[in-house]
Amino acid sequence: MKKTLRFPLLFFCFKLLISFDLSAQISSNEVDALVQDALVKFQVAGASVAIVKDGKVVHKKGYGVRSVETKQPVDDRTNFQIASNSKAFTTAALAILVDEGKISWKDKVKKHIPEFKMYNEYVTENFLVEDLLCHRSGLGLGAGDLMFFPDGTDFTIKDVLSSFQYFKPVSAFRTQFDYDNQLYFVAGEVIARVTGMSWEKFVHSRIIEPLGMDHTYTSVAEVTDKINLAMPHSTENSETNKIRKIDLFIEAISGAAGGILSNADDMSKWMITQLNKGKYGPNLEKQLFTEARQREMWTIHTVTGVNRDPRYNSHFAGYGLGWDLADIKGNLRASHTGGLPGMLSTVVLIPDQKLGIMILTNTEAGGAGLFSALSRTLVDSYLGIDKTDKVDWISRISKNLQAGRSYGDSVTTKVWQTVAAAKNTPVKANDYVGVYEDKWFGKVEVFLKGDQLWFKCYRSKRLNGPMHFYKANTFAIKWEYQDMDCDAFASFVLDENGKAQSIKMKGISPNIDFSFDFHDLDLQRVGK
Repeated sequence: MKKTLRFPLLFFCFKLLISFDLSAQISSNEVDALVQDALVKFQVAGASVAIVKDGKVVHKKGYGVRSVETKQPVDDRTNFQIASNSKAFTTAALAILVDEGKISWKDKVKKHIPEFKMYNEYVTENFLVEDLLCHRSGLGLGAGDLMFFPDGTDFTIKDVLSSFQYFKPVSAFRTQFDYDNQLYFVAGEVIARVTGMSWEKFVHSRIIEPLGMDHTYTSVAEVTDKINLAMPHSTENSETNKIRKIDLFIEAISGAAGGILSNADDMSKWMITQLNKGKYGPNLEKQLFTEARQREMWTIHTVTGVNRDPRYNSHFAGYGLGWDLADIKGNLRASHTGGLPGMLSTVVLIPDQKLGIMILTNTEAGGAGLFSALSRTLVDSYLGIDKTDKVDWISRISKNLQAGRSYGDSVTTKVWQTVAAAKNTPVKANDYVGVYEDKWFGKVEVFLKGDQLWFKCYRSKRLNGPMHFYKANTFAIKWEYQDMDCDAFASFVLDENGKAQSIKMKGISPNIDFSFDFHDLDLQRVGK
């Protein structure tokens, strides 16, 4: 999601270019040592790792702590938010409905949701169910994510359905990959309209229960016993880089884009079912979805860039339906990553070799580095490449992560130094005070709190904070919400009398999560 190893709600596509060598397999003791080393180097509170091979679990274990405050250890049933790895559950749910003849991937979305409306008539009329799932809508990266990011907003699926008409496309329909969470909410609504059940109830009754994923949940609210629940952490916005516990992200619109909580034990069952082409049960006598549906989910619908590392001889890459896809020395790789504040995960499947790897972590931003480095190390071991061309992924990615973080810190530090130097600059505060509105995000207000200009969003209660003069007609906002590094610039356009008429915004840090799409806002004055 970043120029560095950080992750959005919801996704970042690491190219884990993998093959397999039956003569090479890393031992559980070696995995233990790698994870313990990575926890320290990436400053991660806890992690959970599962490896499956040939229909069996070969490694399943928790590491570190659920919370730095309680110090309770992570085990193989400790639940983490899996974030965008939930998207594969949404596509599996739709695949079940395709198998049952209740929908088709080629159904127009308007058939099931008549009020669905995109940015022009042609796209609206020709938008298919499969288009909801493969990030080729023409909308920009993370468009509309401010409707649920940070959590605590009051937006509903009705708001999501009416929002797309107000966005400006960045590419032609079905021509370019740009990751989109909002359309997965629409996919969840398709399930609700067709079945009469919420996404949560359908996924729980038709996927989670049949697979025996007894400790997996579709939302935080569904978790009745939170004793064995990992808490999110962050090392961001901390001068000492000390790990601190933050709040769990609470999904509001639905869980279809990233709401599931699971663990190593249950996710092993999910991976084995995927590797068995939808079959499950003691003798694989049951079928979650058919092999034909899996082929469709694991077929590239949107082409992405190929990682040209010569060690792996990869030729293509793209996104299917809920899965990132690539070839790895003649093998298919189906994978996905996920990210919420303080919760970062990856699932990597090599179906030709019946190999699956899952890593869950509970610390921003080091968790992304940990799961990338560890998964690369694991697949290099199974490939046997570490015997001829060994790479210390933990050290390499740790170094890259730190470099990216240092660069981001240097940028934001300069901004706040400029703010401090300009603190005595005269500002006609009343020229900026007023109510402004964006067509999809709603109203915000700039007002005086004592002598301090203040910014608040009406529908996203956690986005409020003081505005500090920066340069010209631009102010830097220090949000009260500091679980992630998302402080923002607000630049005003003034009329001939110096009165503010509109606001454009963008993130201050170059490492800001793409779900903070401030740049998509077009705030126009609507009142004093």
